[in-house]
Amino acid sequence: MTADRSSVRMPDFTMLPDLALRPLGGAVIWANDELFAEKENLIRPGPSVYQPATFGHKGQIYDGWETRRRREDGVDEAVVRLGVAGVIHGVVVDTAWFKGNFPPEVSVEGIVVDGYPDPADIAARTDWTTLVPRSKVYGDTRNPFDVASDKRWTHVKLTMYPDGGVARFRVHGEGRPDPRLLGAGPLDLAALENGAMVTDCSNRFYSSPQNLLFPGVAKVMGDGWETARRRDGANDWVQVKLAGAGTIRLAEIDTSYFVGNSPGAAALRGKTEAGEWIDLLDRTTLRADTRHRFLVDDAVPVTDVRLDIYPDGGLARLRLFGTLTDAAFAEIERRWR
Repeated sequence: MTADRSSVRMPDFTMLPDLALRPLGGAVIWANDELFAEKENLIRPGPSVYQPATFGHKGQIYDGWETRRRREDGVDEAVVRLGVAGVIHGVVVDTAWFKGNFPPEVSVEGIVVDGYPDPADIAARTDWTTLVPRSKVYGDTRNPFDVASDKRWTHVKLTMYPDGGVARFRVHGEGRPDPRLLGAGPLDLAALENGAMVTDCSNRFYSSPQNLLFPGVAKVMGDGWETARRRDGANDWVQVKLAGAGTIRLAEIDTSYFVGNSPGAAALRGKTEAGEWIDLLDRTTLRADTRHRFLVDDAVPVTDVRLDIYPDGGLARLRLFGTLTDAAFAEIERRWR
C-alpha cells in the first residue's frame, strides 16, 4: 500500500544539515546499476519533480536513481561521498513518484575513508558499518530513519532489496572535520574576494579560469574552468596572483561536476618573493567529481602559483588556505587607507 507522502511527519533530525547535499560537495561516486535514471539525482538539492508521459529511449524519465528489473539474486547499491564528513543523526529515503517501481526494503551503511581511493575499491570494502538495518519502505513517500551512532563517517552506502528507484537520499547530521586539516590557514589566498586574480592560462575554450576563484561551491559544470581537448602531448595550466605574499598550508583542488572530463592529475608550484619557482604539491592523481584537500608541508611565502593539470580538462574551484606575511598584510592595510 502506498502512503500519502504529504502526511508523513519528518523527525527532528531533518532540521540538521544534509551532509550529502550536492552544493556541499557531496557526490554519488559509484553504483552497480543506473540503467533507467542516473545515480547523481539522489543528492540533488530540492524535491524530485515528475512530468507524466515523458519517455526517453529507456522508458519514463525519472528525477531519481532507478535500476533495471533484476532477473537474478542480488541487490542494487550506490555509494555517496559526503560533502561534509560528520556524525549522522538520521537519513531520509525519498521514493517520490516511484509507485510501482520502488524498492520494498533498503539499508544504509557507513564507512570512514582516508584519501581518495578508487570508488570501486571503496564499494568493495568489507568494513562497512550498518547505520540503518534492512527496513521496509513505501512508494511515493519520504521514509525517515533515525541513526544511533556518534561516530564520524565520510561515505555512506544505500542498498535496495532487490532493485527499483529512489528519488532523493538525505543524510542529516553534524559536520566533524578531520583535525589534521584544522588550523592549516584562516585565509583563502586564492579567493577573488581577497584580491587574488588569474593572470594567465594555457586555454580557456569552454569557460573562464577566473571561475576557479569565485566564492562558494560550483553548482554546475559551467561554473568552473574547462579547456579544450589536447592532442599535442602537452598539458594545460593556470597561473594565479595571490591576495598577497603568504604561506600556503592547505590546497583544495575541486573537480565537482567534472565527471568524464576531469584532469587525470595536477601539480602546484609557487613563486617566491625572490622570483624562484618551487614545488608545493607534486604531481598527484585526481578523481572525478571530488573536492580534494592536500596539506602543503614546509612551504615558504609565495606571491603567485601555477597549477598544472594533466593533460587537460576542467576544475570547479581552487582554494589556497594560508597566512599572509606581515609585510603583505601591511601593504593591504596601506592600500585600504
